[in-house]
Amino acid sequence: MEITRRRLLSALSAAGLLAVIPTLPVSAAAAAADTARLLANTVGIFAGTAESNARPETAAKLAAVDKTARTNLKSMDDAGEGELFDGLVLGTDDANLNTAYKRLYEIALATRTPGTPSDLHDNTAVQRRVIDGLVWLHERHYGDQSKGYYGNWFNWEIGISQSVSKTLVLLVDEVRTYKPGLIAIYVASMDAYLRNGTDGDVDLDSRFHTGANLADITTNRILQGALIGEGGEARIRKALTDQLTVFVTIDPYHLNHGVTDGHYADGSFIQHASVAYTGSYGKGLLTRVIQTLKILDGTGFAHGEELVPTVQRWVRDGFAPVIFEGWMMEIVKGRAVSRPDGGYTDVAVVVEAVVDLSSLASGADATALKSYVKHIRATSRATLNPTGFVSPVSIVRYTDIIGDASVPPADLNPASRSVAFNAMDKTVHRRPGYAFALARSSDRISKYEYMSGENLMPWFQGDGAYYLYLSGQDQTQAYGVDYFTTVSPYGLAGVTAPVEQRRTVPELYGKPYYDNPGHPLNFTSSSESQNKYVYFPRGTNQYSGGAVLGAYGAAGAVQSSDVAFQDRELLPDDFVVHRGATATKSWFLLDEEIVVLAAGVGDGAGRAVTTTVDARTAAPGDQVSVTGELRDGTPWKGAGTGDLRWLRHANATQRTSVGYVFLDTPKVRVTLDEVTRSRRVVRTANPDTPVTRRVLGVTVDRAAGAKPVSLAYALVPSAGEAGLRSYRGGRPLKVLANTVRLQAVSHAGLGLTAANSFTSGRHEAAGMGMRIEGPASVLVRRERRGPTTVAVSDPTMDRDRVSVLLRGRALREVTADEGVRVSRVQGGTRIDVETRHAYGRSFTVTLRG
Repeated sequence: MEITRRRLLSALSAAGLLAVIPTLPVSAAAAAADTARLLANTVGIFAGTAESNARPETAAKLAAVDKTARTNLKSMDDAGEGELFDGLVLGTDDANLNTAYKRLYEIALATRTPGTPSDLHDNTAVQRRVIDGLVWLHERHYGDQSKGYYGNWFNWEIGISQSVSKTLVLLVDEVRTYKPGLIAIYVASMDAYLRNGTDGDVDLDSRFHTGANLADITTNRILQGALIGEGGEARIRKALTDQLTVFVTIDPYHLNHGVTDGHYADGSFIQHASVAYTGSYGKGLLTRVIQTLKILDGTGFAHGEELVPTVQRWVRDGFAPVIFEGWMMEIVKGRAVSRPDGGYTDVAVVVEAVVDLSSLASGADATALKSYVKHIRATSRATLNPTGFVSPVSIVRYTDIIGDASVPPADLNPASRSVAFNAMDKTVHRRPGYAFALARSSDRISKYEYMSGENLMPWFQGDGAYYLYLSGQDQTQAYGVDYFTTVSPYGLAGVTAPVEQRRTVPELYGKPYYDNPGHPLNFTSSSESQNKYVYFPRGTNQYSGGAVLGAYGAAGAVQSSDVAFQDRELLPDDFVVHRGATATKSWFLLDEEIVVLAAGVGDGAGRAVTTTVDARTAAPGDQVSVTGELRDGTPWKGAGTGDLRWLRHANATQRTSVGYVFLDTPKVRVTLDEVTRSRRVVRTANPDTPVTRRVLGVTVDRAAGAKPVSLAYALVPSAGEAGLRSYRGGRPLKVLANTVRLQAVSHAGLGLTAANSFTSGRHEAAGMGMRIEGPASVLVRRERRGPTTVAVSDPTMDRDRVSVLLRGRALREVTADEGVRVSRVQGGTRIDVETRHAYGRSFTVTLRG
């Protein structure tokens, strides 16, 4: 089959992607035509076109644009002495300055939006008022470089430049007529504020110029290049060359510019060097690169269509697995989990991007993207309102897709799928009826993200916290900001935590960060030390990962304290560090069950420890019941502590239920409390809105000084009582081993054995049917009268080879991934897997007798 240039580029890294930019020189006339097209494309994206805006579906969007502009103009009318907008104090608050520029952009947008229900469109007087506002801000608050760049670097290098660049594009003709020197003045100032760059341009070696941030900066510079005239073409091409680096799949063993931010081969997305961030910065990057592709459409600056397969792969392998029935999963949102905008709002942003991507794709690719848009619409419990889209053109495209009967709704992923996002220490397991999302951490990936007063109590969000999403439920009633508001941060589902009371960063230090610039570690608001020890500290454990075999999965992690506790002697005396509890955990991901094993559950400091089997929330008026059975057969109902065999939580109002089978677990404490707290407890900028939820807590408690304990249980989504009673005598689930060295289970109905080994040496247990050498994650499925399939991965990401011996009769290789070698040895079949530089990837082999 012929390898086309487009297919080649979609598979290559940096060298291939750079070929997207033509190198042949063009005439001045051609360059001018390309620049004019670029500017027109940009206006069309944000303001729409006469054709798009004549459609009735865009009427609400146009009305919103008009209303916002009029509100901002009224604020200008009411401004007092020294103000541009009424009550917006400038000079010390960079966020307010950013807001001022954003408001000018919103006014300018209304003047260029065809079909707005007022006289603002093409209103020269209003446009000149915006331009005068730009002049006023530059003269008083922006132009003096010695007075600027206070507060958040983002506002100075990205936020303000974004509003200014788009405003100048919208009003370019009037600016050139009315204030012809203003563009050059602003571009020079925006260059000067790129202080994390080099000589007023991007620095690809800067930790600030990566991922979504880099895409934002370079898009701004593309627009600036189109505005400045002479020299603009070179600026555009340089910005495009820089932006193309975000399309390159991150190879952790061969980093470009030392950058770990971006998309990985397993679908992971990382920003801030170590934060799992698909659902926040990831969607920002997706939006920005698709806007760039639309801005470039029809110009000669780049072959943008050749980047579409790469972006489509992001959507299929990175975004689709973490979106469940229109809801963005919490495990990939960083500090954004504390914002009142929930997962449905997050996904609306992704939908607009996918809608526009479908217009850039062709054939089956375009159909698949359109089908995915309809799938989200069909499965989401929230009605997606396209009025919130950025572009009126996108609203029209979305409407056309939804109304196209020839496009069937279809997910981009199969209904049953297990995904190991090992590059960002996350796992997603999906089945018809539910999705399970697990957050792990390690010395590679942050335990959590806190920043700017957001996500104030994040301490255990990467310590095995998990989220069980049930089909048909309004997820705002289960998770989102209200989950973190009403559920104790020490009692998140899946977490083992010491019994103690921690204080938030503002409570500890009186400000949203730790301030100590005089210390050798130089603690300032944006310093690397702040990132490492305050904003998103990593764990200190190496083992975190797992294997996938078909639609089944295994994950394991050794819980640790964070790097601040490890480095206590290096830190200032007044810097507060926290010691974590200890646990070695495995999660085995099947069809009807998620099996959780934990060993060594305790605390090195002798504190009391709590392990939360689950924490579920419900509205106060929901009809909730809790039933179960003790090991002696006595029925159980409601709250209390008992030696439980199984438990069932049902919400008749939401038509959901979850069962818990306690395979080998000490006494369980069940609570069902009504909790009321303000959303401000998790984010200082949240409105002081009280939230009330009925919170189920299912926990296992260990007293201070108690010896470490092991526990084993299974989550059974949508379980009925009869089904829960059927788990008896090791059928169909059996725990084969549960120690800090080895954890393993078998499922008789599936013919599946799954194991995680955590230490060096040989690992074997009765009934496993295999021996594992060293730390590894292994799944073996022996189908009756069928093949035996095996999956192996290295959760330490540090081993060159993993070896597994399958006990029993010798088997022969049918198919195997590259790097897998099968040999017959005494006692069975030996499988050697070359895991060097695999970064946790699963290797599979199929065998027959």
